[in-house]
Amino acid sequence: MVVAALILGIASLALSFWGKFAIIGVGCGIAGIILSILGKKKQPEKAGMAKAALVLSIIGTALSAVLFIACVACTACVNKAGNEFADQLASELSKSLAAQN
Repeated sequence: MVVAALILGIASLALSFWGKFAIIGVGCGIAGIILSILGKKKQPEKAGMAKAALVLSIIGTALSAVLFIACVACTACVNKAGNEFADQLASELSKSLAAQN
């Protein structure tokens, strides 16, 4: 159980850097937190590994959440800027076509 928590903590940390997969990192991190707490109680001889899993899972969850929100916000800004640029371009093209005729 503690080894699974450690793997999930590492996975949540790794997935946080891949944009849309960061939301999966949040899920892995939450599962890692739960498993590390349960593992520490059921396997006290692996308390050090459980603590490392807990720390990795917390950091991975927080980082994944922050980077996912940043990715969504950045995508929204780029989309808005692209739409404004397309509108300006269409307006300029129609003006220049009207001036030629």
